Amino acid sequence: MLKIIVCMKQVPMVSELPWDARTGTLKRELADGMMNPACKHALEAALQLKHGIGAQITAITMGPPAAREILHEAIAMGADRGVLLSDPRMAGADTYVTSDTLARAIGRVCPDFDLVMCGCHTTDSETAQVGPQLSETLDIPGAAYVEHLEIDGRTLRMQREADDFLETLEMDLPGLVTVTTRAYTPRYVAMSGLQDAFGEVDIETLGCEDLGLDPHAAGMKASPTRILDVYSAVAQKENLVLKGSPKKVVDELFERFGDRIGGAMGKDLTPHDHPLERGRKKDA
Repeated sequence: MLKIIVCMKQVPMVSELPWDARTGTLKRELADGMMNPACKHALEAALQLKHGIGAQITAITMGPPAAREILHEAIAMGADRGVLLSDPRMAGADTYVTSDTLARAIGRVCPDFDLVMCGCHTTDSETAQVGPQLSETLDIPGAAYVEHLEIDGRTLRMQREADDFLETLEMDLPGLVTVTTRAYTPRYVAMSGLQDAFGEVDIETLGCEDLGLDPHAAGMKASPTRILDVYSAVAQKENLVLKGSPKKVVDELFERFGDRIGGAMGKDLTPHDHPLERGRKKDA
């Protein structure tokens, strides 16, 4: 039977949260958490493989104890097992250390896996790095932004859209893919299914010692990434009123903003390219 690992993350329920200026991290405790949308699409892709050819699905997440909730939700959707990596010493890990921790966990809970699946990105950081880094750490082939996949024996065939081209790729298993949110719409989970998943399922919890992970090689202390500054982008808008005859207004508009207009249109504009000049040429 195919053995699938789905790596997922709990993210804040809202998109804007106060930052901790000292650490450069979100104050996650100020908002409720939810399963990252792209991770839910990856889980749905795994579930469709399970129902099509048979598979055992292990859902893994790394986070505080509250992240246990998304594992219960994953089991309610159809995953077979949930594993929580939770240890205060793991907090604040960047993508590099997170990938290493996930790889250690996969090696412990399912060393003979066939396929690892991740969301293409998370809503709280948008780095899209953990999936590709995890494939490197596990030393397996990987493909990102997959929209369709099927398995034939030990070959994974997939499609993805890249640079306006539809690519069809093949990969020998074991391997890793990240799944976009444009396909595999997550299924609806009935309230009864959630109640069963929260009431009867035991979630395995692993810390640094369980993974054989040196605490000095975990969390923020071991992360090479350094956040130099955190700020909220503010859009600067300036209103400009152009007065005069239509020709004068258009001439001034192109004089001031011709480069920007040409850049948006993908061509170089001359003063004679604006609509009034073209209209006069037709009348002549």
